[in-house]
Amino acid sequence: MTTEQTAAAGGIHITEKALEHVRAAMQKEGIAPEEGGLRLGVQGGGCSGLSYNIRFDTQPRERDRIFSFGDVRVFVDPKSFIYLNGMTVAWEETLMHRGFVFQNPNAKKSCGCGSSFS
Repeated sequence: MTTEQTAAAGGIHITEKALEHVRAAMQKEGIAPEEGGLRLGVQGGGCSGLSYNIRFDTQPRERDRIFSFGDVRVFVDPKSFIYLNGMTVAWEETLMHRGFVFQNPNAKKSCGCGSSFS
């Protein structure tokens, strides 16, 4: 059974600018918002021990936590949620970087590229 929460309920947060890019990418990939969503996760690897995994999924899994941000849903598996609870996903555009940025209060340290943490 899935647990559905709104952005105000806590857990995972996504900035409005990041949501705009998620919506555009979902439309480009042909992912219907009422069925699919953005999957956030953690996997072993990277220069700091753990790395973020971000992709689209066509539907939530049985034990996923589901966060709704208007028409965008975010799926997080229970194991990843331990590391991602309280995280904010933002969109950054600078001269050096263009893409998603993970602001994770659970990270003790992170690598220079920002995609790996411990």
